[in-house]
Amino acid sequence: MTAVDSATLLLEGPWQHRFVAANGARFHAAVAGPDDRDVPLVVLLHAVPQLWWAWRHQIPALAAAGYRVAALDVRGTGGSDKPPQGYDVPTLTADVAGVVRSLGASSAVVVGCGTGATIAWSMPALQPGTTRAVAALSAPHPLDALRHPFTLVRPAAARRLAYVQLPSLPERAMVRGDLAHRMLVEWGGGRWADRETERTYLDALRVPFAAHSQLEQLRWLGRSGPRPDGRRFAAALRRRWDVPVLQLHGGRDGLFPAGAAVLSRQTAAYLADVTYELVPHAGHFLPEQAPEHVTGTLLDWLARVAPVA
Repeated sequence: MTAVDSATLLLEGPWQHRFVAANGARFHAAVAGPDDRDVPLVVLLHAVPQLWWAWRHQIPALAAAGYRVAALDVRGTGGSDKPPQGYDVPTLTADVAGVVRSLGASSAVVVGCGTGATIAWSMPALQPGTTRAVAALSAPHPLDALRHPFTLVRPAAARRLAYVQLPSLPERAMVRGDLAHRMLVEWGGGRWADRETERTYLDALRVPFAAHSQLEQLRWLGRSGPRPDGRRFAAALRRRWDVPVLQLHGGRDGLFPAGAAVLSRQTAAYLADVTYELVPHAGHFLPEQAPEHVTGTLLDWLARVAPVA
């Protein structure tokens, strides 16, 4: 299978492509909105197996509302660097905090979907100085996920996640087989992506080292719970923080059933301002499966927690 040059993933649209240094690596982000450091910055984090383009519907709408927007390629994805390590959530949150500072902002609203939401959930505890508010789409709080690894997910998804823990085989299945297609369909609650969308994500996985890097995120989430690094991560999350949180979840999510995403009583005790909404007819990939709903809900929430002057 022919490798793909990451430059082909710098798709044109009402945004600019920027490369910034952060946390010892170089990151790509599609940016839009006023080039004004006094304007609230909104950082968008994609899910596995996607890239920045997952937020193409939200970028122009948030920019038109007056926000600075940066849809980031998470470490190991798209135009961002793909080092051999650093796919644990603490490092990924440090990446986001570094990008925020490199963009000239002191703090940002961090919005994530799927694995990106796990990063967003963790930002207030691990990077409190740079986190203004958090929106988490399609993922339970990581404390709840660590308490119940593999049991919060649907049985078919648990088998898929167990498979990706294997070495080498899942990478080949992502690049040469249909593993990414199955993730998109199964987790999305049915086939939802058109041919162009799916081709974009498959091409992104054929950038050298990208498939391995994305799978390393899932491997760390699956393996870290009983290890010292996982215990340190959980301990860091067990502190109260007061930043506002918006949580959206799809009723047809094929990875996490809606009930599993609801905050447990133990975890809710650490949070002060949470808005939860179920999106009944959408699956795991909410920014694309329910773009108008996600955009409108984000704009209403942002007007309350980070209003544009």
